[in-house]
Amino acid sequence: MPSEPVTADTHDTIQVRGARENNLADVCVDIPKRRLSVFTGLSGSGKSSLVFGTIAAESQRLINETYTTFVQSFMPSLGRPDVDSLRNLSAAIIVDQERMGANSRSTMGTATDASAMLRIVFSRVGTPRLEPSSAFSFNHSEGMCGGCEGLGRTNQIDVGELYDRDLSLNEGAITVPGYGVGSWYWQVFVHSGLLDADKRLADYTREEWQTFLYQPTTKVKVGTNSFSYEGLVPKIRRTYLAKDREKMQPAVRAFVDRAVVFAVCPECEGTRLNAQARSVRVLGRTITECSAMQVNELAEFVRSLDEPSVKPLLDNLGHTLDSLVQVGLGYLSLDRESGTLSGGEAQRVKMVRHLGSSLSDITYVFDEPTVGLHPHDIERMNNLLLSLRDKGNTVLVVEHKPETIAIADHVVDLGPGAGPSGGHVTYAGDVAGLRASGTLTGDHLDHRATLRARVRRPTGAIPITGASTHNLKDVSVDVPLGVLTVVTGVAGSGKSSLIHGALPGREGVVVVDQSPIRGSRRSNPATYTGLLDPVRTAFARANKVRASLFSANSEGACPECKGAGVVYTDLAMMAGVATTCEQCQGKRFRPEVLTHTLHGRNISQVLAMSVVEAREFFTTGNARTILDRLHDVGLGYLGLGQPLTTLSGGERQRLKLAVSMAKEGAVYVLDEPTSGLHLADVDRLLALLDRLVEDGDTVVVIEHHQAVMAHADHIIDLGPGAGHDGGRVVFEGSPADLVADGDTLTARHLRAYLER
Repeated sequence: MPSEPVTADTHDTIQVRGARENNLADVCVDIPKRRLSVFTGLSGSGKSSLVFGTIAAESQRLINETYTTFVQSFMPSLGRPDVDSLRNLSAAIIVDQERMGANSRSTMGTATDASAMLRIVFSRVGTPRLEPSSAFSFNHSEGMCGGCEGLGRTNQIDVGELYDRDLSLNEGAITVPGYGVGSWYWQVFVHSGLLDADKRLADYTREEWQTFLYQPTTKVKVGTNSFSYEGLVPKIRRTYLAKDREKMQPAVRAFVDRAVVFAVCPECEGTRLNAQARSVRVLGRTITECSAMQVNELAEFVRSLDEPSVKPLLDNLGHTLDSLVQVGLGYLSLDRESGTLSGGEAQRVKMVRHLGSSLSDITYVFDEPTVGLHPHDIERMNNLLLSLRDKGNTVLVVEHKPETIAIADHVVDLGPGAGPSGGHVTYAGDVAGLRASGTLTGDHLDHRATLRARVRRPTGAIPITGASTHNLKDVSVDVPLGVLTVVTGVAGSGKSSLIHGALPGREGVVVVDQSPIRGSRRSNPATYTGLLDPVRTAFARANKVRASLFSANSEGACPECKGAGVVYTDLAMMAGVATTCEQCQGKRFRPEVLTHTLHGRNISQVLAMSVVEAREFFTTGNARTILDRLHDVGLGYLGLGQPLTTLSGGERQRLKLAVSMAKEGAVYVLDEPTSGLHLADVDRLLALLDRLVEDGDTVVVIEHHQAVMAHADHIIDLGPGAGHDGGRVVFEGSPADLVADGDTLTARHLRAYLER
């Protein structure tokens, strides 16, 4: 039975009763409103299920139902979280680590409204005078460059890569992915009646080449069917080049990389605006120059403007820019495309959107807001969280960093373990009580890694010479082989530019980063790691049937949801809705497939297992080998069938590391592997990194976590600041030397960490 509530029934607390979402075990907890509450516990302990999957989800469901009554007749309802009751909810705003839309027309300036305010300033006080403000927008016909339509770049298709001149259409002359013989696109060309499908392309007349490659959209009729014919080049531009490259299928991406040449627009030189908009100046600066400035420099420029007619606007713009600096993004510029921001950068941009809001009594929900931040920047982030609270809001933060846990008014610790071993509230109260609670989090809150007694000696070095990518200033440095090297520095100092710009592509280098794992929402850890192959084979042998029956993406899939387990409804006016498939009840397979078992479990039950459970189920063979790797990288709690789209950046990286450990790699490059890791799991990660080094490999880690720095054999520190103020190696050597003699920001924080 659910435990009794811990406080009296009052409107000053969010009251959760009987929460059972995912692994939550009838959780009952009261969370104070208008306070900063931090939720802690191992990865997979239930923090996100409670905060995001229960509290925030129910708040947003109620709001959606309130404002979408008029479309209820065709829109499926959002599923109610599995909870007995939730009381005293307020409107919830989720500020997560999901990367921002990769639309090339979205920039940091458009995402924060800073560009909109800047445009108004230029339209009112710029010389020569140019109105309205849309005349300075690259997303509006009045302001965009005509040559590139406001994109800042042009693309040129190498038409020779689109076809084989020696073949006819019927013989497969079109070599573009998706246009092969029998495809829909192929049928349009063949049956349009505009071209001879049996004629070799080499024999085409000038008019036929024009029709084949450049014909504008034309309505054609074949029998009783009407459809549109379009030349190959405009069709490619519309269907492929309008998409974000990272969202393309691998074959399409390879084709685009091969057949399309992207270049800076010669007309606007990449600035996106037309000549008229670029001619207007404020204090000698054009709007394109302002947009390209670092945010911290632009903030100083805005403060220097003495224009009484737009003073309130300048104050708001200055506040937004100062907020970006406060969250550690002062090194970016307003013209930075949103899709190029990391998950942590995107979350901080979203945060800035709300800092200037006049709304109060809102529930703000944050997912590890310190991810990607140097210890120097965490204090500023903490101050912003407190400022949101002080405006009368409820702030809920899922976090592992002790610096943020320490400022909490209230802590909810979940556990005691992860997955099936988690889902319980092991402590709720203040930080002092957490320290004395005896929980895993309480015991590790003041835990500190120590410096190595003896650092390992390098076996060689990888030289980096004259690196100048982004803000790097002709950097030359040796990355030692055979040891654990940590590359650190404040956000924007040049760490990623140095390592990712120099090491990938070299022989034996395996890069394991936090970028989204390519694959559909059907993908899961079992499919991504190759685990599903031996599992399907085992089921097939045990039941003397075809292995394809046990794939939800193939023969065994539920016909209603096509093996997805949910039915997706895309809505033009709001986010799409996913509802559990009524036919298979989310199990993804045909009923007859589920009658086949292996050791008493069907395929759906096996995919519902965690890695830890599956290791007990599969004790030998290739399946056990893959499961052991997943366990070694700290993903024992992960469900085998959990959609990859639900994984955090840190989980994605550790999943990639588990796969990469099977490769013959001599140099492993990891990008902030502690993201999403509980304090207790950091020690396990360090042991894994040590094991790789002791096996003869080289490990290079881009990291801010002081425990990883202290554990390293070698440190490369970049700085001294971010953006223009960074890009230099300010220290290289052992952690002990950095602590003893270093005067960098990293040295000061590592010294303070070890002295606590």
